[in-house]
Amino acid sequence: MTLLSRLLLLASLWLAAALPAHAGMTIEIVGAAANRIPVAVAPFQATDDEVAEVVRADLRRSGLFDLVDGGALARPGEAQTVEYGQWRARGADALVVGQVERAAGGRLDIRFRLYDTVRRTQLAGFRYVVPAAMARVTAHRIADLVHDKLVGEPGNFSGRIAYVVKLGGRYELQVADADGYNTHVVVRSPEPIISPVWSPNGASLAYVSFEQKKPVVYVQDLASGRRKAVANFRGSNYSPAWSPDGGKLAISLSKDETAQIYLIPAGGGAARRLTRGGALDTEPAFSPDGQWIYFTSDRGGSPQIYRMPAEGGEARRLTYEGSYNVSPAPSPDGRRLAYIRREGGSFRVAVLDLESGQSQVLTDGHQDESPTFTPNGRTIVYATQVRGRGVLATVSVDGRIRQRLTIAGDLREPAWSP
Repeated sequence: MTLLSRLLLLASLWLAAALPAHAGMTIEIVGAAANRIPVAVAPFQATDDEVAEVVRADLRRSGLFDLVDGGALARPGEAQTVEYGQWRARGADALVVGQVERAAGGRLDIRFRLYDTVRRTQLAGFRYVVPAAMARVTAHRIADLVHDKLVGEPGNFSGRIAYVVKLGGRYELQVADADGYNTHVVVRSPEPIISPVWSPNGASLAYVSFEQKKPVVYVQDLASGRRKAVANFRGSNYSPAWSPDGGKLAISLSKDETAQIYLIPAGGGAARRLTRGGALDTEPAFSPDGQWIYFTSDRGGSPQIYRMPAEGGEARRLTYEGSYNVSPAPSPDGRRLAYIRREGGSFRVAVLDLESGQSQVLTDGHQDESPTFTPNGRTIVYATQVRGRGVLATVSVDGRIRQRLTIAGDLREPAWSP
């Protein structure tokens, strides 16, 4: 099968199964960091402890923390009420405490503090006054701050995931919080949807829909729901990728001959061709600084990953290990490239260090696809198959922490928000 055939047939792989109705996401941690940080999240002083529960769940599923049970210990508030020795005796190196109170207008007054129980100092403390509907979002922000203070880099808990799910005879492009809650359907279609990608400001999604009986690229504003077909040229239109400034899309078009890489304005317009020749060039992805475009090409006889200047020019091959390397996805800092490598009969997530040229296979699946980095660059989210059904999964860049994120339905094409 050619690379183009594989890309265009991804959607048709789902047609065999009629699956149950949508249910909530469950998360299975199948690996963890070698040295996890012991942290306790005390029950918040509130009638409803949802905020603390969400913070605990976020930290637990990261694989970086050991959650310490405080048992019957008192719920501390101010620093002078914290019994550091008791929490240390429980094994906690850090402690999260907080309060949730009702405020005027149906709002919530949420306060939290993070303590270092070893040094007996406060590391962070914030207050949020938010609508009641923002309780979970605020809890994710608290978990992000805890991650930042204890790990030294921002967390990903406040992020959103876009993905495509097949439910019965229809396809839905959905957006959910990183823990699977607050699901929002962006678009429904009786025809396949593939390749969602977030705009740099997180306000829009570009994706490919087959509703016109061929692949067409759409851009949809998430707040208003308005959408526009920005690439509906003769032949196939697929693999959209936003430029870092949000002004352009790199896409793959077959309007002139075999699939080639083009640039178009993000709002639609004339297409400017970047690659030429009889080879198949597809799956473009901009570098974070906007200077380069990574793409997949079979110009060397087998699908491999190349890099060229963002305005076009000479392309340089980057992958040499293996006869099939596709789907490049650069890390936010531009130092790594995630991609899919075929090993034997299996397709697995790999990561390439762009400075050293060294690569590492991170997963052991058989049908992994669509890798993309989380904003802090620590984790890669991808799609895989478990017992014949598509699920979303994540793997840390060192391969040690793996998770599966399961929603009822057959899932593909994950993309993490900026």
